[in-house]
Parts: sequence; C-alpha cells; structure tokens
Amino acid sequence: MKITTSAFVLLLLTGTTIKAQTKATKHQPNIIFILADDLGYGDVGYQGQTKIQTPNIDNLARQGMRFTQFYAGTAVCAPSRASLMTGNHTGHTPIRGNRGFKPEGQFPLPDSTTTIAAILHQHGYNTGIFGKWGLGYPGSGSTPTTKGFTNFFGYNCQTEAHNYYPDHLWDNDKKVDLPDHPYSADLIHQHAMQFLRAQKDHPFFLFLTYTIPHANLQEPHDSIYQYYAAKFHESGPAPHTNFATMVSRLDHYVGDIVNQLKVLGLDGNTLILFSSDNGPHHEGGGDPEFFNSSGNLRGIKRDLYEGGIRVPFIAVWKDRIRPGSVSNNPSPFWDLFPTFEELAGIPAAQNIDGLSILPTLEGKSGQKNHPYLYWEFHESGGRQAVRWGKWKGVRLNVNTVDNPTLELYDLTNDPKEQHDVAAQNPTVVRQIEDYMREAHTYNKDWPLLRSEGELR
Repeated sequence: MKITTSAFVLLLLTGTTIKAQTKATKHQPNIIFILADDLGYGDVGYQGQTKIQTPNIDNLARQGMRFTQFYAGTAVCAPSRASLMTGNHTGHTPIRGNRGFKPEGQFPLPDSTTTIAAILHQHGYNTGIFGKWGLGYPGSGSTPTTKGFTNFFGYNCQTEAHNYYPDHLWDNDKKVDLPDHPYSADLIHQHAMQFLRAQKDHPFFLFLTYTIPHANLQEPHDSIYQYYAAKFHESGPAPHTNFATMVSRLDHYVGDIVNQLKVLGLDGNTLILFSSDNGPHHEGGGDPEFFNSSGNLRGIKRDLYEGGIRVPFIAVWKDRIRPGSVSNNPSPFWDLFPTFEELAGIPAAQNIDGLSILPTLEGKSGQKNHPYLYWEFHESGGRQAVRWGKWKGVRLNVNTVDNPTLELYDLTNDPKEQHDVAAQNPTVVRQIEDYMREAHTYNKDWPLLRSEGELR
C-alpha cells in the first residue's frame, strides 16, 4: 500500500473504531506507558542532567512518584520488552536476546504466550501500541495485533527502526510505503495522539514505544536542533546536538500527552508511566560519557552493571499517587504485568515472576517484595546478575567459561560498583550463585551457560 505523507492527515482525521471483547467498567483506569529507547538513568533533568532540557518529564516527576531503583527487563531491547509483556524475568522469558529475521523482524513470542495487552483487551480495554514492536516478524504469530493490541503504527522490526527516515512503516498488519520518507518519530506520535483523542469514553491501554533516542542519531534541523547546535558549537556531523534534540523531542511528546489528557478530562482517571527499555548507548555517535547518561552508575547498554539496567521510572496518577513522592524500593519491569491487572480489577495471572507494585504507588502498606531480582544477557559471552537486598552479583562469560567468578558489590556503600568484595563475603557469594541456578531455566532457543551449548 503506497501513501504520501499528506494523505496521512486524512487518516488521522478519520479515527478508528475499536471493539473490546468484554464489557468495561467505568471504574477501570486508563494506562499510558511511555517507554523511551536507550534513554539512560541520567539523561533527564530530574535525575541530574544539565546539558539537555526536559521540563515536561521533570514536571511528571514532581506531579507523581519517582523510583530511584527501578530496573528494565535486561540490558537490550527485545528481551527487556518481552519481560514487560509477559511478567517474567529473563531466566523465564521466551525471548532472551536480539535475534533478527530476514527481511525484517525479530524472534517471535510463542503462540501460547499471553501478553498483558491481551489480558487488558479481554477485560474491556482498547489497546494501542505506537513506536517499535521488535517481538516477532510480519506474518508470524507474534505481531502486535496477534498479541493483544487493537491498534499499531510504527516499526515491526527494531533493526529497521535505526533509520528515522524509513521507506515504510506498519499500520496494524499492513505495510505502508512512505515515498516521501517523513521523520518517523513525529509521524508515529501523530498516530498516537489520534488514538488518544478517540478514547474519551472507553478505558484504554496506550503503550508508547517511541524509538528515540536510539541510534542512528537523526533529527530534523528545526528550532530545537538549532538551539543545541549553538549550545554545543557543532556543525556538519553533530552527534551531541542530535542526541540532545532527540531527548528534547521526546520531552515535547510527553507534554503533548499530558496536555491532551487534561483537554479530554481524563487526567483524573489515567495512570501515566515513563521509563526506558535499558541503559544508554554508544551506537551511531552516542556519547554517554559526555552527557553522564548513566547518572554516575557503572555501565551502559549491554552491561548488567547498574548503568545498563537501572532506568528512570515515574508514575503519575492524579489524586491517587502523592505528588513529589519517592520510592527507593527495587522494582523491575516484570512487576508491571500484575500491577496493571490489579489496577483493572483483573484476577492475578498465575506462573509469572512479577509482583504488583500498586501498594507502593498508592502509598499503602502491604507491598510484597522479591527475595531477589535476576537478569541474564545472551551477548558478549553471556552474563548473569542478581540483586539481593544491598548485594549485587555479576558473572561474565558464562557461555564460554565453566563456573566463572562472581563479582560482588555492596550497592548501599558502593552504588558505582567499583569495589568487588566477593573475597570478603563467601557466604553471600554462595547464596547469589544459588539464586542464579534457581532463576535460570534452560531454553533450547536461548542456551546461556557453557554446559547448555551442547544441548541446543
């Protein structure tokens, strides 16, 4: 299907009629989850960023609760999002790495996988995802429309999403040719806003998987760009200008969403969440050192140190979440699945790893906590990590070495993970190694440990 950029305006004006499978109740809150792509813990103003302006995101932090120890599913895109969609950590998720398929797409979720979007839709929610999918390939059993979303516009494939001036995007399951090569982030945001305006009288889950500030670093040379070009004294190739412009553009999108909710009178019944899928990147000219993108934490994207997996997280819900509140409780992506269920009055799913954080959000007692948190990473020789109270254990090269040495850090006294104290704490090391064995389940499609390579 070929379509010009101008013709999209007509599509935006027509809207889309959506049918929910189960009658909704007027008490079900709306849920908006804004998920940035490769935005670091320190890339936003309320986290200490000084070189990039993010007034709308900072205002969200003032209006609601900010989490100081919130964690992504893992250190790269697809498995991190699979953790979110399934309510499981990467020792149990069916997608554990960024494996691509030709001509476009990634390793798919199995047909048997039920996502949180599907559950919400079954219980009366209109569901939309706008941005990047990355959990299947076109024609597979794992596209947004087969996994619970009634509306999708954007990139099916995360590799294709590296280009911000694409020749096509996807509208549900239809490939839309874009001969004019528009700036994709703005076009995706326009579709998201149209979906939002169509939801005034029905509960909805809006998942905004914006591709910025992921590489490649490409931006229109508009007024935002010109401001940062002057600030950083860059001309020609301008990686710092591009990155800062992308983050500020994301901030503008956040402002649009918040303002539209107020116009529609929906701000009192809508939970807004803001986060990132993993730590900051070096690709395409990214310079996390220049921007202090990891917020003084160790590591970036693809690291299981804190800078690779600890991400910004804000929750805003008018009259339900206390403005200016802070949670220091370690919480991961997989907790959002049961949180959304509890919000919507849906019976809790069984056999998931997540725990609802609704008590924390509402400032109530009774918050259940994980005995430990677990991550695994299937690139760079294979890695594992466990957070157990103040302790953080990291193992590298688990795919190439039998029983590799475990590094141990005391995050209370050493949040930058500079001092390995494994030798001084052998009992803690043994406990974390036990947790790693307990949390990791073998998956023939995703062998992690050296001993599993022969089983594939």
